[in-house]
Amino acid sequence: MLRQRQAAGTVAVIAHQRKSLGGGLDELRRLLADEGVDKLLWYEVPKSKKAPKRARRALKEGAELVLVWGGDGMVQRCVDALAGSDVPMGIIPAGTANLFARNLGVPEDLPEAVRIAFHGESRKLDLGKVNGEHFAVMAGVGFDAEMIKDADRGLKDRLGRAAYVWTGLRHVRGELVRMEVKLDGVTWFEGEASCLLLGNVGTITGGIEAFDDARPDDGWLEIGVTTAKGPIQWARVLGRMSAGRSDESPFVRMTRARKVAVKLGAPMTYELDGGAKDTVTELKAKVVPGGITVRVPFPQTSAEVLLTSEERPAVEPA
Repeated sequence: MLRQRQAAGTVAVIAHQRKSLGGGLDELRRLLADEGVDKLLWYEVPKSKKAPKRARRALKEGAELVLVWGGDGMVQRCVDALAGSDVPMGIIPAGTANLFARNLGVPEDLPEAVRIAFHGESRKLDLGKVNGEHFAVMAGVGFDAEMIKDADRGLKDRLGRAAYVWTGLRHVRGELVRMEVKLDGVTWFEGEASCLLLGNVGTITGGIEAFDDARPDDGWLEIGVTTAKGPIQWARVLGRMSAGRSDESPFVRMTRARKVAVKLGAPMTYELDGGAKDTVTELKAKVVPGGITVRVPFPQTSAEVLLTSEERPAVEPA
């Protein structure tokens, strides 16, 4: 006799139609049926900017769990709508970079991502908020945002993660821009810079460990300003980042704060979680402690870490 799972209540799926993982949305439906979903709210969108409306509708219709199918841009749009609701979100990482999922340990494996969404730990995580919109991973202005804006022009669909490398090479010769950065009301940086980053987690675009000590539940935003110009200086910066020593670069300043105010000497594009936004001359950002509840893997115990599948003793035949 098969043991049936307990009904999972009302579950909403908000899916980007152009993203794929495993057996696709058909497999997702089968996995949800196996979880005993009582009521399924299903929303498919052709682009991520249509997701917030569906997320708000899911809340109104009583969703007890919201599954987001897509990449970081899709997750960011849904996070902005779900922030402060206390309804847990499960991530199905079907995008290009999936940075938020990777930072949280959610794998690009459909059955395992679904298992975590239903049976993982509900963890309250911080969010950042820039010019009124929430983000989960990072925000940036300058080199980073220009690189992402170019990658968004169809390159990500054709090249995947390599699109960021390709467009990054095109922007390393970019001009420096005058910036004034105030942290918690005090001027911290004033001068010419090529890039400003705000981080909620450690690993950012391209899989680079930009903020070595970042945690998404510490009540702080990580701040980084880069003054690098030209291929040689940028190579040195990226080399230090790849080695996990970002703060040792002579072209980087890093700290943390709760509120950030930025004035730019020229209009620049900014980005949130890998999605290019408007051109601005000012940014106002702050941390939102515990702003979103996300289902994540339970921490491994010491015994589980030590006793991997390769280390487990073989069972001797009787």
